[in-house]
Amino acid sequence: MSIWVSAAGEAGLLERDEAKISVFDHGLTVGDGAFETLKVVGGTALAVTRHLNRLTKSCRILGLTPPDTTTLLAAITEVIDSEPEASRLGRLRITCTGGVGPLASDRGDAEGTVIVAVTPMQPWSATTNAVMTPWVRNERSSVTGAKCTSYAENVAALAWAHQRGFSEGLFANTVGELCEGTGTNIFIVRDGVALTPPSSSGCLEGITRELLVEWELAQQATLMPSDVEAADEVFLTSSTRDVHPVVHLGDRHWTEPGPVTRHIAAQYVRRITQDIDP
Repeated sequence: MSIWVSAAGEAGLLERDEAKISVFDHGLTVGDGAFETLKVVGGTALAVTRHLNRLTKSCRILGLTPPDTTTLLAAITEVIDSEPEASRLGRLRITCTGGVGPLASDRGDAEGTVIVAVTPMQPWSATTNAVMTPWVRNERSSVTGAKCTSYAENVAALAWAHQRGFSEGLFANTVGELCEGTGTNIFIVRDGVALTPPSSSGCLEGITRELLVEWELAQQATLMPSDVEAADEVFLTSSTRDVHPVVHLGDRHWTEPGPVTRHIAAQYVRRITQDIDP
C-alpha cells in the first residue's frame, strides 16, 4: 500500500513501511486533526469536491490550516494510481493533523501533517442492522460540524453495538433528539417521506445525506428515538455504504427493504454514476 505523506517540510508518495510521522504529532497525542473518507470506484474518488470542502470546513472549525486543494487532488490521484486493487473498489482516507506539538493540549508552531492512503474494501451487505446506544452526542460541542480524528467515542459505541450483533450504533443528543450513527447518518420513512435529523441535532453533515436532501429525495426534520421505533422504513447513509437499508433495528425486524428506501437507493446510484463529482 502506497501512502502520500506531507510532514516536516517534505511531501511525497512512500511505500507503506517507509511512511512515518513523529510520535509527538498532535494527531496522535491528543487527537488534534480532521479527516475525510471517500469511496473509490473504477479509479475515481466519488464526490471529491464536496469531501475536500468539508475537510476545509473541519480544519477551520478546529483552527488548523487547511491543506492546499490542488496538492491534495494530485496526491489522491497518485495514491489511487499506485494501488490497482484498491482503485477498483477502495476506501480512501485523508487525514490532517496539527503536526508536531507538546505533550499537552497546546499546539506547537510546526507545520501540519497530511496523509492520504487507500485500501481495498469489500462491498457492504445488501441490508444492515442498527441499535440505539446508551450514550449521547453533544450538539453544543466546540467541534460540532467537524469530522475530527478524535474518534474514541465512536469506536467505543460501535464496539458496544457489535457485541450485541449490530453493525451500527445510533446516538440521541443531549436534549433527547435523534442525532446520527457512529459513522453514518440515519433516515426514517414516515408516510412515504424520508426524514433525517437536521444539523442542529449535532449530527455530522454527511456527503450522501447532503446529496439526498439537495436532490429532494429526503427532508430534514427534528426526530426522536421513538420516531425510529415507529418508522415505516429505516436506512443509513455514508460515503462507503451509499444508501443502506436497515432491516433489523433493536427489537424491530423488516422482512425486506421498503419501497421508498429501494427507490432512493436506486436514484442515488443512478445519479452518482452519471456525475461522480456532483
